Amino acid sequence: MELTKIKGNTFYIKAPTNIGVYSYKNKQCLLIDTGINNSAARKIDEVLKENNLHPKFIINTHSHSDHCGGNPFFKINYSGCMVYASVKERIYMENSELRANMMYTAYPLKDLEPDCKDLSVDFTIEPGTAKLNDEKLEIISLKGHSPEGIAVITPEKVCFLGDAIFSDSILEKYSFPCLYHIEDALSSLNKIKEIAADYFIISHTDDVIDKENVIKLAERNIYNIKRYLEDILELLERPLTKEDLLESLIILKDLPVNFKQYHINYSSMSAFLAFLYDRGDITYSIENGKVYYYRCGNLDI
Repeated sequence: MELTKIKGNTFYIKAPTNIGVYSYKNKQCLLIDTGINNSAARKIDEVLKENNLHPKFIINTHSHSDHCGGNPFFKINYSGCMVYASVKERIYMENSELRANMMYTAYPLKDLEPDCKDLSVDFTIEPGTAKLNDEKLEIISLKGHSPEGIAVITPEKVCFLGDAIFSDSILEKYSFPCLYHIEDALSSLNKIKEIAADYFIISHTDDVIDKENVIKLAERNIYNIKRYLEDILELLERPLTKEDLLESLIILKDLPVNFKQYHINYSSMSAFLAFLYDRGDITYSIENGKVYYYRCGNLDI
């Protein structure tokens, strides 16, 4: 790992989850996300120490553990380090079982238990201008992948997008997107195209992206969501349970599946069905103890 300069005082550390770094004149710094656990945080900290940087602030783009699991390491090792998150993401971070409960719809099997324990959040942060250490940051609401994800824009117009948009490599490997709310996700992707920034960092990609290419990537993400909506509607020409529908998509799209990924996909399938049902494109019936979904509208997405 190394500290890569993007522009001015804005850097990032390339990692399984990319880490944003904004340095202040006094060598304190802001971290945007912290990795999945103490081990990841320790590697990040080594890079920071090599550059004589001391974490003072953490902003988590959202509550998934690969973005905030390293928080405790920095809270323990840097006295006074403060964590910021949006209102709803704070709830998930401080109650780590909630995401697993959501995937499983009850107390989860141990294989779905959260990757980290409850995390403390010091302050909530709202969309708009935030001032940390006398420097202004812009906070953008980008819901959809999670209930209340955010992006952070530094004074050099570098935007850290978290998982509000997926890279080409992620779309190729996991084409069925991990989403909480489809309409919000589509709205956020369109919002990304309008963000006034020069450079963009996505959490799971190797490269810094410029404005032109982030617009192209947003369009690809939108297309991918709409393609899955069309695929689901076509499959629901005949009644299917949610499990049967997911099975059909896994086979049709050759989606990679293990136990945890299956439940992530199952949760995302719920989001897709809710979107189509609320639009009046599908309905359901209950027969022989099973809930069947089927198309009742048109294919126009």
